[in-house]
Amino acid sequence: MSFLKIKNLSVDYKMRRETINAAKNVNIDVNKGEILGLVGESGSGKSTVGNAIINLIDEPGRVSNGSIVLDGIDIHADAQNIVKYRGKKIGLIFQDPQTSLNPILTIGEQLIETIQTHLNLNADDAKNKAINLLKEVGIKEAETRFDNYPHQFSGGMRQRVVISLALCCEPELLIADEPTTALDVSIQSQILDLIKKLTKERNLAVILITHDMGVIAETTDRVAVMKNGDLVEIGPTKELLTKPKEIYTRSLVSSVPPTNKKISRFKIIEKENKKQSDTNIKILNRWVKKEISDKDLVKVESLSKTFDDSFFIESSKNSVMAVNDVSFSIKEGQSFGLVGESGSGKSTIAKMIVNLFKPSSGDIYFNEVCITKIKSNKEMLKFRKQIQMIFQDPYSSLNGRLKVKDIVSEPIKLHNPSVSSKDLDDYISDLLESVELTQQSAERYPHEFSGGQRQRISIARALATQPRLLVCDEPTSALDVSIQAQILNLLKDLQEQLNLTILFISHDLPVVRQMCDRIAVLKNGKLCEISNTEDLFIKPKHDYTKELLKLMPKIESIYK
Repeated sequence: MSFLKIKNLSVDYKMRRETINAAKNVNIDVNKGEILGLVGESGSGKSTVGNAIINLIDEPGRVSNGSIVLDGIDIHADAQNIVKYRGKKIGLIFQDPQTSLNPILTIGEQLIETIQTHLNLNADDAKNKAINLLKEVGIKEAETRFDNYPHQFSGGMRQRVVISLALCCEPELLIADEPTTALDVSIQSQILDLIKKLTKERNLAVILITHDMGVIAETTDRVAVMKNGDLVEIGPTKELLTKPKEIYTRSLVSSVPPTNKKISRFKIIEKENKKQSDTNIKILNRWVKKEISDKDLVKVESLSKTFDDSFFIESSKNSVMAVNDVSFSIKEGQSFGLVGESGSGKSTIAKMIVNLFKPSSGDIYFNEVCITKIKSNKEMLKFRKQIQMIFQDPYSSLNGRLKVKDIVSEPIKLHNPSVSSKDLDDYISDLLESVELTQQSAERYPHEFSGGQRQRISIARALATQPRLLVCDEPTSALDVSIQAQILNLLKDLQEQLNLTILFISHDLPVVRQMCDRIAVLKNGKLCEISNTEDLFIKPKHDYTKELLKLMPKIESIYK
């Protein structure tokens, strides 16, 4: 008999004008010692199922049908069951460890409070148990770190603390909702290995909720695929990923960037997905195309950037060298990747290139002009027009009070104030069509779009000034895998048809392999190596690069 049995689970959100079915008659079993992967795009209902198990559905949502049986007991039959089981029988790991921890309590205080809430232990015994838990999840010098606050830990260490909190009352079911999405590849690998180890040692039943198919391939025993609240398909991981039965599952699997080869385009299988346009883009008629030469469009020489906190504390002498003596060049029409973990300096370099940060030392050349030495704002405006940026989170980078037409037109009017209203409207219409948005989109606000559509708006805005260099800072990391595939195909099309030069920044190595001609690897602000993409993936030279490639989740591992 299954340890967890979810039968005909439905979750509804009753709104003023309609009822949204977030989960519809979902049936899932989980056994002890097993990791079940729950996958699907945003809005598929995977987190809804996880939250329903522990009765954390926010109003006006409610479980409208079905039962959730844990170890033979229907835990929703009596409201007191959930209160009793949550934390004790069922442990939770959330996506963002920073928001899962109380910033004004030490981690020791938080662990002791949780332990004493559910277990009959005195303060000394609870402290000993907490320290042993911290050691079990791999926190060194646990006795000392016990008295530290959450902000004194790195992201990976905070997630280890969250796991120790989830395990402190010895639960038998663990629900991990996107536990590694906010983490770098090396930290992600450590956390996943830890979850696998604890599953075996403690004979846990685990539900791993994620949209990362590489993580699913390397971590889970079985997979359940959800779409629009429906359970589409469920089965053993290897069977489901190698021989998916449903079109939606095949679409998810085919959208994952391969790690073992470079492809020209991502394959979008699902019928309802709009086919990426292969025809000429309308804005080509208005675009002044630059001929691709063999010259360097961007040249970075001995670039360094130091941050200090003297702005906040006058007497402070603390400083951090975010970028340390970095040099590289990008040829016109080329796609150049910057990769590395958080804190490696890649985004700082991007912000110096677009003149959001001033370098502490070194120079940046654009089209053979040293833009770091430009003092005049008027002169710098000419270069701002030619260098545009696409940010990681499209929602926070768009002004929510403006309509799409005003967001896209703003940079055009700044650089060409004499443009007529008709020409401006026609140009915006062509820009939106080029990123596969409807004409009606111009009259809507950012909150009325999905994440993928918002990123298309960001791309349209970046293209508005006809730039020569497009700086993409983690442009797809906030998107689901199938939406990511569409956006990456769109960027490939735009680059080819408009002769764009792209600086592509990411910690997602499979994505970088598909998008870039050359790659630079950064660690702690220093450049480890620069190489042609395929050379770097096939014959990496630096030990750090080898380690990154070894640790990245590989969907191909399922075929072994």
